Amino acid sequence: MNISVLLTVLVLLLLVTSVVAIALAVVALKRSQPGHARRASAMKGAASLPTDVDGLRAEVQALRVEVAEALRHLAVVRYDAFGDMGGHLSWSMALLDDGGNGVVLTSIHGRSEARTYAKNVAAWSCDQALSPEEEEAIKFAKAS
Repeated sequence: MNISVLLTVLVLLLLVTSVVAIALAVVALKRSQPGHARRASAMKGAASLPTDVDGLRAEVQALRVEVAEALRHLAVVRYDAFGDMGGHLSWSMALLDDGGNGVVLTSIHGRSEARTYAKNVAAWSCDQALSPEEEEAIKFAKAS
């Protein structure tokens, strides 16, 4: 196996591992917040749920607030970063919540190296300059 192919595979595995670690960290952070304890106790049994309509509405509203901060909007855009290479090996991925807050990750694959970038996104925009592919990933995530 060619050394550059091996390095590319290793970099991609490292990137996937990093994304999984970020996702697990977000889940752990969400679980450590006070709303999780209330939700966990409510799920222990149907007897703990409110039986009146107003109580159920309040429960649904609380769940909506909690879910709004989840990274539910995801989009991946694959492309060729360089004209002399094919295969759409480069990509940009947006991971955002309902308010458009999150991160856009980009991996640029070249012949001899791959580079990975992460940019914070707040309210569907970024303070740093975005590539057209990153903007497209955010646009697709917003539509999802």
